[in-house]
Amino acid sequence: MDAAEQIKKFYEFLEKNYHNNLLETVRKGKNFFVIDFQELSRFDPELAEEILEQPEETIKAAEIAVEQFELPKPVKRFRIRLTNIPEDQQIVIRHIRAIHIDRLLVLKGVVRQSSDVRPQTISAKFECPSCGNTISILQLGQKFREPTRCSCGRKGKFRLLSKELVDSQRLVVEEAPESLDGGEQPKRISVFLREDLVEPIMEKKTTPGSKILVTGILKEIPIPLREGGTSTRFDIVIETNYIEPIEQTFETIDISEEDEKEIKNLANDPKVYEKLTRSIAPSIYGHEDIKEALVLQLMGGVKKERKDGTITRGDMHILLVGDPGAAKSSLLIFMSNAAPKARYVAGRGASGAGLTAAVVRDEFLKGWALEAGAMVLANGGYCMIDELDKMSTDDTSALHEALSQQKISISKANIQATLRAETTVLAAANPKLGRFDPYQPIAQQIDLPPALINRFDLIFPVRDLPNRDIDEKIASHVLSLQQSINIKEPDVPSQLLKKYVAYAKQNIFPKLTDGAIEEIKRFYVDLRNMGTDEEGIRPIPISARQLEALVRLAEGSARVRFSKKVTKADAKRAIRILKYCLMQVGFDYETGQIDIDRISTGIPASQRSRIVRVREIINELESTLGKTIPLDDILRSSSEKGIDENEVEEIIERLKRSGDIFEPKRNFISKL
Repeated sequence: MDAAEQIKKFYEFLEKNYHNNLLETVRKGKNFFVIDFQELSRFDPELAEEILEQPEETIKAAEIAVEQFELPKPVKRFRIRLTNIPEDQQIVIRHIRAIHIDRLLVLKGVVRQSSDVRPQTISAKFECPSCGNTISILQLGQKFREPTRCSCGRKGKFRLLSKELVDSQRLVVEEAPESLDGGEQPKRISVFLREDLVEPIMEKKTTPGSKILVTGILKEIPIPLREGGTSTRFDIVIETNYIEPIEQTFETIDISEEDEKEIKNLANDPKVYEKLTRSIAPSIYGHEDIKEALVLQLMGGVKKERKDGTITRGDMHILLVGDPGAAKSSLLIFMSNAAPKARYVAGRGASGAGLTAAVVRDEFLKGWALEAGAMVLANGGYCMIDELDKMSTDDTSALHEALSQQKISISKANIQATLRAETTVLAAANPKLGRFDPYQPIAQQIDLPPALINRFDLIFPVRDLPNRDIDEKIASHVLSLQQSINIKEPDVPSQLLKKYVAYAKQNIFPKLTDGAIEEIKRFYVDLRNMGTDEEGIRPIPISARQLEALVRLAEGSARVRFSKKVTKADAKRAIRILKYCLMQVGFDYETGQIDIDRISTGIPASQRSRIVRVREIINELESTLGKTIPLDDILRSSSEKGIDENEVEEIIERLKRSGDIFEPKRNFISKL
């Protein structure tokens, strides 16, 4: 079909289907118009085929056809955009090859990096000083071109009259994690946007972490060599025709009617909790309590947005701390495959910028670009962080905001941005000395800041203690797995589990009943006010953070059985799991009570109480003996008050480290 025929066909098509819409668009001052590809295909299949095979010339013909209409006002550089292109035209980034160059492609991906919007010259006008002739040069490549000669014979030194600029932006689009099999490295491609595609409204839809559908023409770019000339190898980019955001939900997972039937049957099963728990990492023996908590974490709580703008997160964060070889990493890897949208990162291989977001130099448009990290890319999904203790403090501090506020603020170079990170985190770490000492507070055994530990709803210690019966069962389980690969299928296969979670997250938003509220309130108030008052400092067994965690766990429990109401039974299940965690990590053996400070500050109330008493003794002795106090006197006075000598020495060391006291000479103490 030649160009004149194409223009004629497009004119007929636009007049028949879009005449009024087109005039309205121009009246509003817009210089682009979106055409539904399916309608064009029904009107003229041959023309639709030519758009796919030779998009540049065919789309140009459509733009010329628009100019033939009697428009309300003249429009410069009118653009035709295409949407609703059939799914069989979609291509995965890793499958793009040389045969696709100059063809229309549709690809789906996550925006990994977005540069600043910068002007770009598309044409320039020059004047010949000798004869006054005007020469127009189209600027198509990377390099600014000037005319070489004029018709009058003059060569070089032409005067630039004007240049036409359009806004342009470069995105780096990466394959969506759910389209990858296992641990494949996601591939990337550069995408160029121009003119109306970089308007502020569109720019909001292309922030890093957003999921988009790109329709565009694949182009090759010559790579310049350092020694001059161009390489025989080419880079590829997509010159965008249209860009559409895809909602960041689990809707990417196809749930057929058959699947829905199977999902609802499973939800109505009275043993659904046991079935789902058994289906979490069936190759790992034991850890039933952890697996049950992981099921509730997959389901998650309900996010609540209030009128004043405050948001209560629905995502639940879990930390597994344990001895080496206790299958923590295997649990994380299983969960990253079972979750509908997940990213897995590990210790030394992850930095703070890689987890949150980074500002990098953009070599194409020579500015700064924002690049999203794992927490942003897993927005609306799950992030598994292994070897959390191997990361430096600077890197883990980047997680604080992401875990509690669920957003990441970046203020670097000339970029100020807030990215969404509504991500559920499952992390694993080893104790400081490699193995657990059960009688030390957990916060002292993990090389993580207490503020970070405190942001996790549940903390599970994973112990590996010798026990003949359990060891025998583990050995039998592991060896039978080694002997035969085809061990029996789990109750809920991984694919069905993924669909089950996606369906629950899309459709089930349970509300708390009065019975559940009463149960949680009674547990919270009773636990906070139990125990003895030990010389003015009472252990704090549980804080408001754990109260919110209880609500999230109870909502997750209701979601498991697709219930619209959180009942008393759900509240009891949440209390049981939280109590198990608190008994494991927050139990103070000295007072026989649960003390949340063991987790959040590393100093239990019993120890804080002794520190206060030793301080009082130092103050009393200072008033009688003067500035320099002998250590023996402090030890004598402390033993009279019933404090052990070893503990006093430890407290004095702690006070020295904190800068409250110092040792002017051996075995003498002075206050600062």
